[in-house]
Amino acid sequence: MEDLTDVYNELIMEHSMNSYNKKNLEHPDYCELGHNPNCGDEITLQVELDGDTIKDMAFSGHGCAISQASTSIMIDTLKGKSVKDAKEIVKTFIEMIKRETKSEEDLKKLEDAIAFKNVSNMPARVKCALLAWHTLEKIFEEM
Repeated sequence: MEDLTDVYNELIMEHSMNSYNKKNLEHPDYCELGHNPNCGDEITLQVELDGDTIKDMAFSGHGCAISQASTSIMIDTLKGKSVKDAKEIVKTFIEMIKRETKSEEDLKKLEDAIAFKNVSNMPARVKCALLAWHTLEKIFEEM
């Protein structure tokens, strides 16, 4: 049986190398720059809404495999969700990375984003994994 860590590592590598979410949206409602000065990761996150539902999201920019994969998986996880549900998922992801939640029920909401759970054991990578999620929080503040 394959180790779950291997499955998660494969998922992260796949998203970091082949992100179909790395593009520009035609008509984004929100656009926010996220930057991690520690390592130079930089993303521009775009969100298109349909009422209070996230219709589409995309990103551009550059960075390490963890920041790129985290951004792409976040987009997959949140696309089609209500803004209210998306805010809850973002909060849960950040709590997971900061080791502030261990609730299996809450973590299930993260879907594939749970692949980043072990990043909390690598302090130097925490900001990489959180870059997109914090950038989206800034967008939520603008709404």
